[in-house]
Amino acid sequence: MKRVVGMLIAFAMSAGVVNAASCESNFKTSGVPMVTAVSYKTWQELPKAKAAVVLKTLAQAVAAEGFSGIEINRELSTIDAYQETTGSGRVQTLRVVARQKGAGVRVDAIFDIQAGQVTSNNVVRTGLCNIVNSVSR
Repeated sequence: MKRVVGMLIAFAMSAGVVNAASCESNFKTSGVPMVTAVSYKTWQELPKAKAAVVLKTLAQAVAAEGFSGIEINRELSTIDAYQETTGSGRVQTLRVVARQKGAGVRVDAIFDIQAGQVTSNNVVRTGLCNIVNSVSR
């Protein structure tokens, strides 16, 4: 019995290590829906990539997810964009950062909504990961 439990624990820990690098498992939220602004964040590391090269693909993915006002800052390796989906004129903002990290690139995506706005974690996770994973497809 101890051996089975030990094997299950070892398997669970190794599975966590493998999944720790995925966009979906790196997804986090902060804030209190309807009360404060809410920030959704995720990241992914891309081995053997160049930040300057992945920016265009990331910007295309941002556009494909329905964002407007897309601005690329090549000096900072950032993409800023917004959405206005409620008709209220209150925008939700997105920032994607592609940082060179050794021979690879770390892509961070941050989506912020204002106090009083709500959305589904699953919808945001899928959208952010569609953007972040667009480079590795």
